[in-house]
Amino acid sequence: MGFIGDQVESIRSMQVRQVVTQIISLGMIVTSALIIWKGLMVATGSESPIVVVLSGSMEPGFKRGDILFLHMSKEPIRTGEIVVFNIDVSPTRLLYFGREIPIVHRVIKVHERQESGEVDILTKGDNNFGDDRLLYAQGQLWLQKHHIMGRAVGYLPYVGWVTIVMTEKPIIKYLLIGALGLLVITSKE
Repeated sequence: MGFIGDQVESIRSMQVRQVVTQIISLGMIVTSALIIWKGLMVATGSESPIVVVLSGSMEPGFKRGDILFLHMSKEPIRTGEIVVFNIDVSPTRLLYFGREIPIVHRVIKVHERQESGEVDILTKGDNNFGDDRLLYAQGQLWLQKHHIMGRAVGYLPYVGWVTIVMTEKPIIKYLLIGALGLLVITSKE
C-alpha cells in the first residue's frame, strides 16, 4: 500500500480520543518552541537572537548558510564588530521583497554626536567594495541604535542551509511540515 496509505489507514483505525490527544501533543510541541524562542529573546536582549546569513557579502568570515547568534548589550557599538541590522524600508522596497530582511555586516565607522549622545554607525560587508550607504533608505547616511538588532557573538557554519532551502523552495517546507504532522498524529505512543 505504501507509506502514505499505511499512515491514512492508521488514522482511520484510531479512536477520536487518540486523534485529539495527538493533536494536543503537536500543539504542545509548537508552543514549547515558541516559548524557547521568546526566552532566547529575553536572555539575549535581541528581537531575533538567531539569524541565517543569506548572502556572500561577509565572506570569507561568514558564508551563506551560517547561523549567527546575536546579543544586544548596553555597551557602545565599536568599529570592527559584526552587527545585524534592519534598514528603514520604503513601501516600494517592502512590496518588492515582501518583508524586512536583516543584514549582517561589519561596523566600519562610529560617530558619537556630542550634543545629543546619539551614535551614528556606518557598516560594510567584508566582501563588498564600498560601504552600505546604497542599502540604507534614500537620503540616509548612517544607522542609529534602533536599526541594530544585535551583535554577532557566535556562529555555526552551514546549519542555516535548511532554512535557505525551505525559503527558496516552499514546496519542500510544506512537504516536511505535512510529513512531520502526519507522523505525530499517527504515532501510537
